[in-house]
Amino acid sequence: MESGQVVAVFGAYGHTGRFVVTELRDRGFVPLLVGRDAGKLRALAASHPGLEHRVASVDDPASLDEALRGAAAVVNCAGPFASTAAPVIEAALRARIPYVDVAAEIEANIDTFRHFTDRARSAGVAVVPAMAFYGGLGDLLVTTAMGDWTSADEAHVAYGLSSWHPTAGTLASGTVSRDRRDGRRVRYTGGRLEYYDGEGGLPTLDWDFPAPLGRRTVLAEFTMADVVTVPSHLSIPQVRTYMTTDAARDLAAADAPAPVDERGRSAQTFVVDVVVRSGDTRRRVVASGQDIYAVSAPLAVEAVHRVLTGRTRTSGVASAGEIFDAPDFLRALSAHLSVTPRHESRVPQAV
Repeated sequence: MESGQVVAVFGAYGHTGRFVVTELRDRGFVPLLVGRDAGKLRALAASHPGLEHRVASVDDPASLDEALRGAAAVVNCAGPFASTAAPVIEAALRARIPYVDVAAEIEANIDTFRHFTDRARSAGVAVVPAMAFYGGLGDLLVTTAMGDWTSADEAHVAYGLSSWHPTAGTLASGTVSRDRRDGRRVRYTGGRLEYYDGEGGLPTLDWDFPAPLGRRTVLAEFTMADVVTVPSHLSIPQVRTYMTTDAARDLAAADAPAPVDERGRSAQTFVVDVVVRSGDTRRRVVASGQDIYAVSAPLAVEAVHRVLTGRTRTSGVASAGEIFDAPDFLRALSAHLSVTPRHESRVPQAV
């Protein structure tokens, strides 16, 4: 259990925000409920007796400063992060408290690294973007797979989702990202992000996931936030992400809510299969679990815990794999994730 430190959650009444609030309470923190909608905040506070709530808007810096007063850290769960990340980071820097977010938007994460790296480092404040299923988990797995390697030729992150019923926040964030890139596609190749005009559908290939998922068809250029987090600290010129076609179809349809259990989790299961290659040697690490939104909460809260207890390797803006001991971090999530030990092979494999 933690020491009762107050952690502000901006966007506390959102789908992922609610998971973060519950996880903070379970870990012994005191969540401070923050958001733009007073009615939704009051309703959430009613379901968590004893918790304080404060209304704040990214358009009103003074309200953010007041919202973060007395907090030891802030977790930003309110997308689109293209609109919320910078104002909340600014407020965290003014308050000199750590900032963590769950942004999956590629461009929003690029902005965080680009605009706040020097300032956050100078202030000695940790800023950890994309500390969630997309971006954070993949980065931890790639870093773990790398082990003692200082560089690699390729990193592949394959997402095997049984289904994907996106939240309203996911859909809104995706729309913002597509608008920002003018409908172009994006990939990380040759050591840089490349925006390009693609024609037709994304290419597909068959990916051999571990049992019981097995061989599945995946979209080969379904690019996620890992193309920002992984290259931010690892020397890997090719970072590629993949998504099972069934899950991608669910995302495109986005017309059916997922069934949930008594804790609000969906029945969705996932496998994240990571392969890194250096020369003719490949290393592989696999994680599996339930509900990509629910698992983002322990990822973000464990990050807050480690920053507040000084278990970090750097300060300023840093991805999960850079700022934390990646294998140890994943072990700490054993109640939420099953992670296989790193496997190394010199036998050529199709990836």
